[in-house]
Amino acid sequence: MKFLGNVIATVVGIFVFIMFFFFGIILIGAIFGGDDTVSVKSDSVIELNLKQIQNDYAGKYKDPWVTVFSDKKGVGLTDVINAIEAAKTDDNIKGISILNDESSLGLAQYKDLRNALESFKKSGKFVWAYANTYSQKEYYLNSVANTVYINPAGDLDFKGLSSEVMFFKDFQDKSGIHMEVIRHGKYKSAVEPFLENKMSDANREQVTALLNSIWTTVSTDISKSRNIPLDKLNEIANGLLARTPEMAKAQHLVDIVAYEDVYHNAIKKALKVTGDDDYNKISILDYTQNNVTTALTNTATDQIAIIYAQGEIQSGEGDVTVIGEGSMRRSLQEARKNEDVKAIVLRIDSPGGSALTSDLIWREIEITKKVKPVVVSMGNYAASGGYYIACNANTIFAESNTITGSIGVFGILPNFSPLANKLGINTEQVKTHENSANYSPFVPVDEKFKAFTLEGVEHIYNTFVTHVAEGRKMTFAQVDAIAQGRVWSGSEALKIGLVDKIGGLNDAIAEAAKIAKVKSYSTQNYPEYEKTFNDILSGLPFAQSKEAFIKEEIGEENYMLIEQVKRLQKQKGVQAMLPFGLNIK
Repeated sequence: MKFLGNVIATVVGIFVFIMFFFFGIILIGAIFGGDDTVSVKSDSVIELNLKQIQNDYAGKYKDPWVTVFSDKKGVGLTDVINAIEAAKTDDNIKGISILNDESSLGLAQYKDLRNALESFKKSGKFVWAYANTYSQKEYYLNSVANTVYINPAGDLDFKGLSSEVMFFKDFQDKSGIHMEVIRHGKYKSAVEPFLENKMSDANREQVTALLNSIWTTVSTDISKSRNIPLDKLNEIANGLLARTPEMAKAQHLVDIVAYEDVYHNAIKKALKVTGDDDYNKISILDYTQNNVTTALTNTATDQIAIIYAQGEIQSGEGDVTVIGEGSMRRSLQEARKNEDVKAIVLRIDSPGGSALTSDLIWREIEITKKVKPVVVSMGNYAASGGYYIACNANTIFAESNTITGSIGVFGILPNFSPLANKLGINTEQVKTHENSANYSPFVPVDEKFKAFTLEGVEHIYNTFVTHVAEGRKMTFAQVDAIAQGRVWSGSEALKIGLVDKIGGLNDAIAEAAKIAKVKSYSTQNYPEYEKTFNDILSGLPFAQSKEAFIKEEIGEENYMLIEQVKRLQKQKGVQAMLPFGLNIK
């Protein structure tokens, strides 16, 4: 046994030495590796590929080890948009090439980016686009270009918007796995798939209205950029009249059908590059990194704090993709106590989540608002819990295609008692008092438990509606009439009073400065996340290989289904959540 213990100790010692050696080499390289800034040559073209950009904000961390071991460049969409703004006056930049763009960004983020590219064009510099194929979302962005190319063997998807919902009622009956649902709001259809086998009229009504509103935004922007009447665009979509490159060109959705080498040669000609020489290119990531690290320091003392709330709302610290009360409340407190910060912009991109966490963040905003103005900027989503933390701001901005509202709550509990009965499993409970037993998924839910739970759901719904009514200066009845869990687009939300203005993040920043009566200011990004050493390790490539492997083997859509099941398992307590997983196609 002593020999075995010595062997184990030796193996552990070797492993620890290798780990310290590995991390030491990385740390030394990070510290002494020198400046990796890429120089911007004269007559350069920015290549805009957003595949690695996922969020508005890339995040900051209190622990420097997280930055050292991060496998990402630390660039968010906001940084990209700021870099495009800087490129307008950069003499070394002659244009932007949107090349085979692939991105997981949402339509509202594309709207913000599109506006930045439109502004860039007005500086007199060109924006060109090339892709082998265009998805509908990608074409929405690429259509802003002066000239749009497509591969002769490619295709263009332009057919209008759709969304599909999967229903599980019969599956539950056959499998014996039931989801016990307690809700408030006739439109709270996050739970509808567990109750019905088809879409309710109320749900179909809201999805149809939402899709039509978003399509209006998308098609209106394309109409302006391509100089094609809206009626004509709808005719093209209805008839699939742009399904081949030649048809797309005939309908004026694209300008040139050619291979990529022809595209690059055309850029060379525009830049007057002769012979076999290539033109100078710089990726948007490198250019953005340069802009972040080399931009002139703003000497203004006054600051506008930008606090990013991205992802589902959950308890705990949170991170770049999860809104936690820890980082959010700390950020609000720091900005509130910082005398240089004159106003706060809360950038929200969230479908909602925990009602309790939403209320904690709402309370911190309520305290902050009494000291400094708070302006909200909505991204792709600010729905349910995402709207909860927005409703008491001084001013709310949304993009016209932002998904918001969904003022409603629900509780959902998995119950396996029918399955257990089928398998011959019986569960008995022993208790000292009538209601002392916790909920068990292996015991049928009794009506008394349902009544108590519904009471809790109703209490949170009433609190939610009251907060909205007070924040938006409406009556309880007025809010209740447009609540019930219904989702709205930004343009619809403006009409019914849930938002104040249509615009992006920069519009919200300008409004915050106006309210605070400051003209010269810099911006300061929050949150700064607190991470442990285990968090650092989980971010390394070898720790991420499991998810990457599963995604590669089963495909992106199947992986998303698995993630939805995992999220349902993690949801505890009453939820203020977007009513359904909306994947607009």
